[in-house]
Amino acid sequence: MALLLSLETSSHFFSCALYADGLMISYKESLVRQSTASMLTVFINNLFEETQLTKDQLSVVVISSGPGSYTGLRIGTSTAKGICYASQAKLIAVNTLELLTYQFLKLQSKIHTGQFLLCPMLDARRDEVYCALFSQDSTIIEKPNAKIIDQKSFLKYLDQCPIYFFGEGSAKCKKIITHPQAIFIDEINPSAAYLGEIGWQMFNSNKVESIEEFEPFYLKNFIVKKPITLS
Repeated sequence: MALLLSLETSSHFFSCALYADGLMISYKESLVRQSTASMLTVFINNLFEETQLTKDQLSVVVISSGPGSYTGLRIGTSTAKGICYASQAKLIAVNTLELLTYQFLKLQSKIHTGQFLLCPMLDARRDEVYCALFSQDSTIIEKPNAKIIDQKSFLKYLDQCPIYFFGEGSAKCKKIITHPQAIFIDEINPSAAYLGEIGWQMFNSNKVESIEEFEPFYLKNFIVKKPITLS
């Protein structure tokens, strides 16, 4: 039996799942903001306790590689690496925007029948989002980037065909991108359930990472702000 653990920690929330031979057998998620540091390992242990399996049975650990929350990505990566070292499991990483696109196509049955594009978005603070643009067959049109959104964003594409915007970063763009061909889909957040599906496919193709050398795809440098002192 090939056992796979998937960890999704790129957003404000987190989830984890266990897969056995490509089928999900247990799943947990936290919808409490900023709970990853305190609860991720607890949830992982619960997965193994409930299924009566052990970490040394793992074949692979799959994580979302980013972009996304700097802190969340660091926690997910360090946790995954620790488990891989201890269990001799392989490590697989999936781009978070590609994960969101995969989820959208799996979840949305009522989508445009003609040509359309897909734009997953993650919150990058203020008016900025991490985003990418994909065709309806998941081909990359615009590579992942950090973009400040204004009324002209994606205009050359929107004039040609509809674009579906989704992911937690898309909510703050609704009032900015008002083109009639801009379609916003709510409540599609990166999930370990779908991460495990992609990870299983990559595991069968042996698309693994070097545990020693892997680093998350942050996309932007992490900036530590000095606290404001009130006089």
